[in-house]
Amino acid sequence: MESIFVEDRKKVIVKGANKMVSSTPTETVVETNGTNLIVTGSELEITNLNLQDKEVWISGIITSIRYATKKEKVGLLKRIFK
Repeated sequence: MESIFVEDRKKVIVKGANKMVSSTPTETVVETNGTNLIVTGSELEITNLNLQDKEVWISGIITSIRYATKKEKVGLLKRIFK
């Protein structure tokens, strides 16, 4: 089961995370149940990563949260030239 909690657009808690795909100060990608959860914003940082309990905590200025299929991976060039 997957849950997403957003607190004041400054913290996101993802429960049900299977894998940490990537993380930069502007974008974090977490794999959950066959899809990727993409959190974008600024000053993003992982404050708690516990994949054994399937939890990821992300803090920073959150501007969007969206789902993407696993096929829609974030490319290296896109991350470099952002």
